[in-house]
Amino acid sequence: MDFAVIMAGGTGKRLWPLSRQTRPKQVLKLLDGDTLLRKCFDRLRGIFDLRNILVLTNAGYVDLVRENLPELPNENVIAEPAVRDTAGAIGLAAAVLHKVDPNANMAVVTADQVLEPKETFQRAMQSALAFVKANHEALVTFGIQPTFSSTQLGYIKLGQSAPCETAGDTIHVVEAFKEKPNEETAEEYLASGQYAWNSGMFVWRCATILDNLKKFLPESTEPLEAIATEWGKPDQQQTLQDWFPKLPKISIDFAVMEKAESVYGVNLPCRWLDMGSFAALVDILESDDDNNIVITGHSELMDSQNNIVATEEKNHLLALIGVENMIVAHSKDATLVCPIDQAHRLKELLERVQAHHPEHFL
Repeated sequence: MDFAVIMAGGTGKRLWPLSRQTRPKQVLKLLDGDTLLRKCFDRLRGIFDLRNILVLTNAGYVDLVRENLPELPNENVIAEPAVRDTAGAIGLAAAVLHKVDPNANMAVVTADQVLEPKETFQRAMQSALAFVKANHEALVTFGIQPTFSSTQLGYIKLGQSAPCETAGDTIHVVEAFKEKPNEETAEEYLASGQYAWNSGMFVWRCATILDNLKKFLPESTEPLEAIATEWGKPDQQQTLQDWFPKLPKISIDFAVMEKAESVYGVNLPCRWLDMGSFAALVDILESDDDNNIVITGHSELMDSQNNIVATEEKNHLLALIGVENMIVAHSKDATLVCPIDQAHRLKELLERVQAHHPEHFL
């Protein structure tokens, strides 16, 4: 069977005060009344059976996920009892699905990305699944065709094509994973045409990724085997609580992908954004005649240009006079007013909030 796993555990601190510890960015209704999680789920429904879509999230977000995806069976939302980065989360999902079906194929996607058009994504996903079914040892990732020389994203180098009659898109050998480059290197990557942005999405057989975790991250083997043994039994949750925190805290790229053989990539020529900051909204949403990004039920902007104005409070009016190049973000108990070019200091601000108002406004 083919399964899809949505990684939905991030908090999105760079979208504070809209995103909070109790309300992460993937459930904010910023995209025409939809959430990132719902958009991600809808992309997958055209490929996977509803019963074969799982969501991995933090324990505190389970109810929010179920509220956002009410058609998803309750047991398909798995709560991670600790933060263990992507290697642990992927290992958990693979171990559980492998127990359900030893021949299971598994797609891994993240809930905080904007990816359009969805038909391009769906075609690439179907090609990756077809390739994995024909090549059981393959680990397939997705590279986003770059549109500019970004220094904020990792890259993968795509090599020669790997033939597969059943794959609609071309599958490439991945020659290397590259960390965030400097500006000169990023320009070289773009000019070469051989590099793609690393999307953090994958397809593989569950058995294959578990074998690779056992080989390259052997300390994950005992916890994953213990969890799988008790999954579906009365001690399932207690075993998860006991063993999941023992998994190494490391990304799947560092743990496996940069070391493994038989790594392949599909190039995705589409509009793609990691919705990690207010600045990303500029690339996602249409601006008004004065180049303002406005996400509100009610707003009045006079002589104001190049602003990002956002709230989820439908009955709250945001009004600006003579304001330029600012972020104005309002939630029910906190408001942020910040020059757009100072948004990188949000982490510093949240440290002060933590020190002066522990937990209450986070």
